[in-house]
Amino acid sequence: MANARIAAIDVGNDSLKGIFGKMEAEINIPNVIAKDIEDRPIIGIEELDNQDPIDGIHIRLHSPTLKDNNSIYRVGHLATKSNNSSELDPGSSKSEEDQTLVMLFAALALDAAREENKQLFKRSNNVIDATYILGTGLPLREVKEGKDVGYRSRLLSSVHQVEFLVTPKYQGLKVNIKFEEVKVYPEGFAAFINLVMDNNLNIINKDLIDKRILIQDIGGLSTDIAVIKNRKVDDDKAQGFNLGVSESLEAIREEIRSRHGVELDSRRDVVEIITKKNDRNHIMVKGSRTSVHDIVDRILLELAKKQYRHLRNIWQRNSQTEICYFIGGGSIILKDYLKTLNNNLDGYNIDFFEDERESIWMMANAYYKLIADFSRKNQKEKQNEEQKMVKTK
Repeated sequence: MANARIAAIDVGNDSLKGIFGKMEAEINIPNVIAKDIEDRPIIGIEELDNQDPIDGIHIRLHSPTLKDNNSIYRVGHLATKSNNSSELDPGSSKSEEDQTLVMLFAALALDAAREENKQLFKRSNNVIDATYILGTGLPLREVKEGKDVGYRSRLLSSVHQVEFLVTPKYQGLKVNIKFEEVKVYPEGFAAFINLVMDNNLNIINKDLIDKRILIQDIGGLSTDIAVIKNRKVDDDKAQGFNLGVSESLEAIREEIRSRHGVELDSRRDVVEIITKKNDRNHIMVKGSRTSVHDIVDRILLELAKKQYRHLRNIWQRNSQTEICYFIGGGSIILKDYLKTLNNNLDGYNIDFFEDERESIWMMANAYYKLIADFSRKNQKEKQNEEQKMVKTK
C-alpha cells in the first residue's frame, strides 16, 4: 500500500488553510480562482523558477467530481490579479461548488510536489501519485442537510489529477490525488475540539469541558452557531445562517470605488485595509493618505447588529448558556463592534481569541487533531490484525 499522508484542510470563504504530515508543512491560499488559458503570458519566463509556487498557481484539473471538468485556473494570489476572478457567493453551498474542490485539489498538489516529499510519493515521468488521509469540514447547516455524505463519497470515488502549467518550480508536473480516507466534520464540533483538547485529544481545558457553550463562527458567506451541551453539539439547536462578512466587504469595496475612484482587486484587499496594524481604515488616493473610516464603520456596524441579534435569539432559546466564543475570520473584523454592542445592550459573557492566527487557523487545527487521532487508531488496528494473522500462521 502506498504511503498515505495526513492532510487537514479548512476551505474557508476567505482563504484555504492546510496542515500536512506531522505538522511540518502548512499552506494558506486566498480563496479566489479565475478561469484561464494554457499559456498564460508571463514577463521574465526564465525567472519563473526563482518565484514561490504559491504566488503563481496555474493548473489544469481533471476530476469527475467537477461540474466543469478539464478546466484551467489561476488560483489564490495569481487569481486576485485577474479581471474575471471569482469568490464564493452568499447563499452558495460549500459542498456543491467547484471552487471548493479547485482550492482543495490545488493545495494537496502543492504539498505533494514539495521537494521534501520526493521519497514519500511515487514519481515517474513527471507524474506524482499521492495518497492522502483527509480531514476537512462543512458548515453545520450543510451537515444537518446531509450534504457531507455526498461530498465525502465524491472525493473517495475517483482519482483527481492536477496538472501544473505556468507555475513556478512545478511547471509540467502532474499530481494524481487519491484518498485512503476522508473525514468531513461539522465546523462547530471541530471548534469545540480545538478549544478543549490538545493534538492527542487529551483534555487541556477542564474548566470548559462540561460547560454549556455557544460557538459563533462568522465566516465569509455564513455564520454557524453551535450549541455545546454534554460535550457534544446539540444538532437540533445548532443554527446556520446565510450571513457572513463577504457582502459587507463587497459593499465597502464598491463604495470606495464610487466615492474615491480606487479599484481594489478583491475582498482580501478590503480585509487588509480594515485589519492592518498601522494606518487602519486608510487608503492611498492619487498618492494621498485618505481615511475610509466612515464607510467601514457604517457598513460593519450594521452587520455586527445582525450578528448580535442572532446571538441574542440563540441565547434566549438556550438560557443556561455560560459563555459564547466568537471565532472565524469574520469575528476578527467585527470584534470591536460586537464588544461595544454587548457592553451597551445585554452584557452577555462573550469571548474572542486575541491571537488572530489562532482564530483563523482554529478549524484547520481541529481537523488535524481529529484526523491524526483517526489515523493513529487506524494504524494500531492494522498492526493488531497483522499480529493476529502472524499468530494464526
